[in-house]
Amino acid sequence: MKYDLGRCLLQEQLEERGISREALAGALFYKPERLADYIDNKRLMPLKTAISIADTVGCTVNDLYELIPVERGN
Repeated sequence: MKYDLGRCLLQEQLEERGISREALAGALFYKPERLADYIDNKRLMPLKTAISIADTVGCTVNDLYELIPVERGN
């Protein structure tokens, strides 16, 4: 099945686990502004970044974005 990405769910994942953006940014050596861009849907996470974030946060890559099924023929 094909999917489009909806909104980023990183903020929800962080809140569920009690992790701040700053703590995640520090753990991954990213600027907090970069994470804010993902959370605010200004930038799309590259796959390698999504894998690192998911591993650090303790979720799956699929948990980082809303997944919208694309109907056949689209």
